[in-house]
Amino acid sequence: MRSPVTGIVALILLFFVAIVAYSSVFTVDMTEQALVVRLGEPYPPITDPGLHFKAPFIDTVIPIDKRILDLENPSQEVIASDQKRLVVDAFARYRIKNALKFYQSVGTIQAANLQLTTLLNASLRRVLGEVTFIQVVRDEREALMGRIRDQLDTEAGGYGIQVVDVRIRRADLPEQNSQAVYQRMQTERQREAAEFRAQGGQKAQEIRSNADREATVIVAEANSQSEQIRGVGDAERNRLFAEAYGKDPDFFAFYRSMTAYETGLKSADTRFLLRPDSNFFRYFSNPSGKQAASSDAASAAPAAPPTATAAPTAAPKP
Repeated sequence: MRSPVTGIVALILLFFVAIVAYSSVFTVDMTEQALVVRLGEPYPPITDPGLHFKAPFIDTVIPIDKRILDLENPSQEVIASDQKRLVVDAFARYRIKNALKFYQSVGTIQAANLQLTTLLNASLRRVLGEVTFIQVVRDEREALMGRIRDQLDTEAGGYGIQVVDVRIRRADLPEQNSQAVYQRMQTERQREAAEFRAQGGQKAQEIRSNADREATVIVAEANSQSEQIRGVGDAERNRLFAEAYGKDPDFFAFYRSMTAYETGLKSADTRFLLRPDSNFFRYFSNPSGKQAASSDAASAAPAAPPTATAAPTAAPKP
């Protein structure tokens, strides 16, 4: 029969073996690398993921991230070479390429971020202080970020860190300077707008003057042509009258008298006072327009046009 003490001792030994076995193994994740430190002396890092062994109670395993890490840098004020102040907001990405050197120099991610922030600000001031505001904002921004990254990577190499990228998120003037620049730009645009309006007004006036001149010329030419056509028409009318008079003087005299009646006997506010036997009314007493034999020989002549022979005397109505 076994003694109870033997069972307890066996249980204690088993528990101790389990603790020793548990302390002798460790795992390395895909995103990490492990640094084994034995009595304060670090060994080369383990980068292969999986299960690994170490001396129990002697070795200490320090996991170190091997992914790309972000470094957010607070906004910094930098003076460019043209003495313009810039507010620069930048960030960096880095990875730990030498875990042993990293552990011996900075030790932790937090300490590394503080150190890299100082180095990044120094690189920003060095590089951006050699160029102008326009080069930072527009012309050479990509090349400047490359220079900052190279300088930061060189300085961070002593800490076992590799800088992957540096980006300038924003580079602008301070708020008070931005307002002044905005006001100056606004004034300049207003001046240009006023100049464009003045040029447009001048051009419009020139076009309007040319149009008025062309309209005057066209109207003058039209009036000249109309006068010419009217003159040709009057000449043709006179020729027809002359031909008609030559063919039948009596009919021509009758036509002229009818025209004179139509023009002179219109309803108006005046009355004609003429002798009944006047030559103007000869067609009233005789359809042929012949007057009595006792009439004067001069009165027997054909009626002249109203504008030449008919000269009625007009008197206002009583």
